[in-house]
Amino acid sequence: MTTRVGFYHLQRSTLDQTLPRLVQKALEGGHRVLVMAGSAERVAHLEALLWTWQPDSWLPHGKAGDADAALQPVLLTHQDDNGNSADILILTDGVVSSQMDRFDRCLSLFDGNDDEAVMKARDLWREWKTRGWSLTYYQQTERGGWEEKARADG
Repeated sequence: MTTRVGFYHLQRSTLDQTLPRLVQKALEGGHRVLVMAGSAERVAHLEALLWTWQPDSWLPHGKAGDADAALQPVLLTHQDDNGNSADILILTDGVVSSQMDRFDRCLSLFDGNDDEAVMKARDLWREWKTRGWSLTYYQQTERGGWEEKARADG
């Protein structure tokens, strides 16, 4: 199985606006999701976000270390561990997992207004391309949707 990675270049919306929509879409597709953040504080922030992102609904999730973490359809963590047997990995805050080849699909979200984040994404593209992974680069459109801009097939 070839590792598939989607790079999501956020330009019109923030991670807080984008992440819940991507998680919801994955859940609607019957997937289990692992979201990796850069720190325990970021995990706490994302947990609050998923509880409150829409006034009339929430996204079912848990945090790594919770008693029922393995049962959660969405698990938030800052550790490199697939505690809920997810098939989709979402990377935030510039984190990288050593287990990316164990997921059906990985999404790397980065802030297009942060030059350092853009440079890191470019470096990761080059590195992961040498591994033979299937890469797709999506740029956010004026209306907030996604347009495929580049592809490198593994």
